[in-house]
Amino acid sequence: MFSITVRDHVMVAHSLRGEVFGPAQQRHGATFLVDATFRRPDLDPDGIVVDIGLATAQLAETLADLNHRDLDDHPEFAGVNTTTEFLARAIADRLADRIAAGKLGGNAGGLTGLTVTLHESHVAWASYERDL
Repeated sequence: MFSITVRDHVMVAHSLRGEVFGPAQQRHGATFLVDATFRRPDLDPDGIVVDIGLATAQLAETLADLNHRDLDDHPEFAGVNTTTEFLARAIADRLADRIAAGKLGGNAGGLTGLTVTLHESHVAWASYERDL
């Protein structure tokens, strides 16, 4: 299996409901380092997994409406705990929609998998992996 990973970051504010979250129940800021890994069993006719420039641009566009936002007020996340795990899935699903819409180029149709990893810090991160 071949893969490439592109990286960006997003700065958000949010709060989490539930005693398990301790002080994170209060509104706080978070900066997530976001990795998107694209997979396919064979390289495309150009000898690549996907165009790294397009992948980088689409990841940035996917994150744009989340950046510098209070996720507690984001209509897409109403009533949801925006945990790191939840956000990894939401970003992966948004990227998958962009792939399906052809925004990563015609040869991106050969992609078979996508993993999005959000790094909360240098010692903790969460990922969501999905088929395409």
